[in-house]
Amino acid sequence: MAKHETPLLDQLESGPWPSFVSDLKQEAEARAKNEKGIDYQIPVDVCDDLLGVLELSFKHGRTHWKHGGIVGVFGYGGGVIGRYCDQPQMFPGVAHFHTMRVNQPAGKFYTTEYLKQLCDLWDLRGSGLTNMHGSTGDIILLGTTTPQLEEIFFELTHNMNQDLGGSGSNLRTPSDCVGQARCEWSCYDTQALCHDLTVEYQDELHRPAFPYKFKFKFDGCPNCCVASIARADISFIGTWRDDIKIDQEAVAAYVGGEVPPNGGAHSGRDWGPFDIQKEVIGLCPTECMWLEGGKLMIDDRECTRCMHCISVMPRALRIGDDRGCSILVGAKAPILDGAQMGSLLVPFIKVEEPYDEIKEVIESIWDYWMEEGKNRERLGELMKRQGFQRLLEMTNIKAAPQHVQEPRHNPYIFWKEEEVEGGFGRDVDEFRKHHQR
Repeated sequence: MAKHETPLLDQLESGPWPSFVSDLKQEAEARAKNEKGIDYQIPVDVCDDLLGVLELSFKHGRTHWKHGGIVGVFGYGGGVIGRYCDQPQMFPGVAHFHTMRVNQPAGKFYTTEYLKQLCDLWDLRGSGLTNMHGSTGDIILLGTTTPQLEEIFFELTHNMNQDLGGSGSNLRTPSDCVGQARCEWSCYDTQALCHDLTVEYQDELHRPAFPYKFKFKFDGCPNCCVASIARADISFIGTWRDDIKIDQEAVAAYVGGEVPPNGGAHSGRDWGPFDIQKEVIGLCPTECMWLEGGKLMIDDRECTRCMHCISVMPRALRIGDDRGCSILVGAKAPILDGAQMGSLLVPFIKVEEPYDEIKEVIESIWDYWMEEGKNRERLGELMKRQGFQRLLEMTNIKAAPQHVQEPRHNPYIFWKEEEVEGGFGRDVDEFRKHHQR
């Protein structure tokens, strides 16, 4: 029988989708019965009290969690997010309810044996509740007590060869898409780059020294399956420099209805016959495609590699062979200054071990941000405050046409005195007067 009445939470079980409330109740019941005979190291009623405190939060319209301050494992400044309930007498099972972030493997590939070990560990020393995966990419282990932190850390590192992830003002756990392991569109090995940079920057990951959080995310192609362009301070998005490959016979098969578009995936609605003009050519953002004599033509000089046409007609269109990635910087969700998408910094770079060119870009950005960034100011906010030109100067990257968002939006063309003196046949004062007019 439930320990707390939860009429408000119960409403969340009434919708058409699976509910986390049902999962919590199931776990609470399993821990109460303890048919496996587990010697629980934290209060047995942790899930019951979690339901109770959430119900109270719904009732009061405010949270009943308080931040845990400094709590973690020896030698690490990140990886553990401290949480304490502000009603410990009413809900003793969640008086401590710390979250641990565990560094997920590249591509999120697991063996069943590993997952069983992880679940057994968390059943014993935690609440049994996990989030696979958090929006940042980590394995999220939800809810344990302070005395169990070191025990869990020891088990993870010594017996499972597994490290904690990042939290706080540090490099957050790098996260990547499945890449070339499963995806024909991946333009570089996302898993190899993600793993290499995770290992390379262990100190930045575990010992917070940044103005605020910093995220790497790796997308193998512009379809952006880990949404790096919207969330990563530095996003690595696969692209190619040569032409899209076209199979004209397959194009004709799509037009003739012999091959279904979108890889045969449908939303359940009958959209009628495939219309290449309406569904592909008319939706090209740069209008670089057209039909000529029944053949699909592409002006690749105008193509921005958005992947829409390739995604709709995967048998007919293929990514090019000269592959690498674009590096974009400054994306974030709303913090100080609203949401921002990533801005293109490096239009194209080859992704080849040992990735020295990529690391030079990363470290020059860090040097700039750590010197100029204010407390709790993300890279994107620093760029907005000081201008894109300043970032180009600090990274020694030359301005390129791809840095221009739109006509008359030139973030880097500002003349300096040493650049214009004598260049206009007049001194600097005359140049200023001319410029002001």
